[in-house]
Amino acid sequence: MRPLYKGKHFITLEEWSKEEIDKLLEVAHQLKDDFYQNRPTKYLEDKTAFLMFFEQSTRTRNSMEAGLAQLGGHANFLDTSTMQISHGESAKDTAVILSSYGHGIACRNCFWEVGNKYLRSMAEHATVPIMNLQCDLYHPMQGLADLMTIQEDKKETKNVKVSVIWAYATSHKKPISVPLTQVLLFPRYGMDVTLAHPIGYELPDWVIEKAKKNALENGGSFKITHKMEEAYRDADVVIPKNWGSWVNNPSTEVLDDVLESYKGWKCTEEMIALAAKDVSYMHALPADRGNEVEDSVIDGKHSIVYQEAENRLHTAKAVMAMTMGNK
Repeated sequence: MRPLYKGKHFITLEEWSKEEIDKLLEVAHQLKDDFYQNRPTKYLEDKTAFLMFFEQSTRTRNSMEAGLAQLGGHANFLDTSTMQISHGESAKDTAVILSSYGHGIACRNCFWEVGNKYLRSMAEHATVPIMNLQCDLYHPMQGLADLMTIQEDKKETKNVKVSVIWAYATSHKKPISVPLTQVLLFPRYGMDVTLAHPIGYELPDWVIEKAKKNALENGGSFKITHKMEEAYRDADVVIPKNWGSWVNNPSTEVLDDVLESYKGWKCTEEMIALAAKDVSYMHALPADRGNEVEDSVIDGKHSIVYQEAENRLHTAKAVMAMTMGNK
């Protein structure tokens, strides 16, 4: 495996060409087959990565830790509340020092209008690749796994009808990074993408313009609707997931009158029945069961959420294998 992408930061898929993304997916598929066949994949033997988390994680942390171990390396989990970051140490100092200790730095920082800037600051000063484990704007690890899953499930992406749909949830005020990443990435692969959300849950204007541009340049399409049923109708893939009203309301409060007025935005059997006969239901997880989606849907025959979650391991391994290498 040639380190063609050695040292390249993985902060957003927008900064990776389609050719580079295709190579990541090719490597991910190979690593998945190796995993199933129990073949050794010691491409990063004795390499170390630092995993910095400002928030909780299940899939991201464990896919990175297990993935690096399977690649022959070691991951250091860092709860930033126990680091000197909590006393004000700068992103620059943290990046410079950790760079000197290992071969990669991965970070999750979803604080609104802070997270992506923090990652950019680390990337400016790091001498090893910075990997975005989710920030306030992007979740490239999830986007790559989602793309891999759609390719596996639908065999091709051209003109696949994918609907990214806002859904009601009360667990916490979630970042916009998952839907934002999806609407930028999927049109690049010729998909017909519908973004559906109630008034008040808009994505940034620049995202919409870029999604339209990506669709135009790659033979896909992109549209917005504020009618939930329209998004489900004849869709091949539905991704109903909550995101917060950060663009219009930066408050961290979870519940407000706007949110409560949209309890009807829920993935139900009735909504699934409007979609294509072989529609696939996806979700980055954790799903707010009973609010975002009915159990009968997420546990039903159309759900591919566990395949999607498993692919987080294989795509994470591909990113690390391609960007980390001999110093």
